[in-house]
Amino acid sequence: MDELLRRHLPESVVMALVTAVLTIPILGVRIHIENLQVTLEGDGTPVYIAMAVVFLVRLFRAPLSQITGMVRIDRLLPSSDWLTRYRTGLLAAMIVLALIWPFVASRGAVDIATLALIYVMLGLGLNIVVGFAGLLDLGYVAFYAVGAYSYALLNQHFGLSFWECLPISIVLAGATGCLLGFPVLRLRGDYLAIVTLGFGEIIRLLLNNLDELTGGPDGIGNIPKPTLFGLEFARRASTEGGVTFHDFFGLRYDGADTIIFLYLIALLLALFTLFVSNRLLRMPVGRAWEALREDEIACRSLGLNPTLIKLSAFSLGASFGGMAGAFFAARQGFINPESFTFIESAIVLAIVVLGGMGSQLGVILAAVALTALPEVARQFDEYRMLIFGLIMVLMMIWRPQGLLPATRPRMELPQ
Repeated sequence: MDELLRRHLPESVVMALVTAVLTIPILGVRIHIENLQVTLEGDGTPVYIAMAVVFLVRLFRAPLSQITGMVRIDRLLPSSDWLTRYRTGLLAAMIVLALIWPFVASRGAVDIATLALIYVMLGLGLNIVVGFAGLLDLGYVAFYAVGAYSYALLNQHFGLSFWECLPISIVLAGATGCLLGFPVLRLRGDYLAIVTLGFGEIIRLLLNNLDELTGGPDGIGNIPKPTLFGLEFARRASTEGGVTFHDFFGLRYDGADTIIFLYLIALLLALFTLFVSNRLLRMPVGRAWEALREDEIACRSLGLNPTLIKLSAFSLGASFGGMAGAFFAARQGFINPESFTFIESAIVLAIVVLGGMGSQLGVILAAVALTALPEVARQFDEYRMLIFGLIMVLMMIWRPQGLLPATRPRMELPQ
């Protein structure tokens, strides 16, 4: 053991020094702003901790590898057979819990849950493209933006309500996904990812520069929230002759009613997304997506048309992104191009990868985890992306198939 440690000691020292060089600009220096003066402050504690952790891990990596080999993460998480057996019960329990949640939790917790449901919709939509069809899309935020701006512009110029704009936003986002699908039909892998990434940035730049249409960097404000059969969840009606929810039922106004109503709408849309994607997976188009993901050449040899399969995956996935975008605009009441940066696409893709590509339960769990945990641990907000990257690296090492991997149909021959 002593000889093994002495052999790894020089390498451990070098790795600790490299860690110091990499972490000093990120963790060791902080920008302090006071009035109009900007100063840099140094704090070596996080750097020392990072160096110590890297040094010890590299020095004792042989014993640590033996320990991690004995304690497998696969044994700590539920197996695929167990998930298949109790999948319906788990979904029913999650739905019941989601329905009870807004009436027992605080306003802040319900608002965070509403944001988590938006990412559930986005994750399930991208799961069609990445998880089912195997097409790597890094520009998914473009469809999110198309849905949001469709509702905002239709309401601003034509006075359409949320429920009238919702199907239009879905159709426009689906048409945008179909338009994206045509140029990338012959691309695969990294090349497909680069083109979709460029498409997402093109949409953001267009929204930023079309000042007369989209408002440019200033965005669009005063976007109305959804109504319940024309009843507004506000203290006073926004239009003359309008009726509010609490006036119609003779109730006392409570600001929590709006948050609960938005949460229930998000839950309804997320359940609709889950139901439709689940049914599509069981239909021939879903089997065609799986065939395309496994082997495009074999898919073509079976008489399937890869062009139509890719376009259907892009269009349907984009439609759900547009639906989430329309609801996001209604929830926020204000949108601008900075709400649809590349980091949003990265987070949604991370949700799909972390939950398990092709796994709907896994995507839901990952969306809730990646949305709720940063809000709970506010004291680590400065290191959010660093912790996020560390979690993804650890997942790729110990659980590359995701938290709840998708089950594959299989047939066992008798012995």
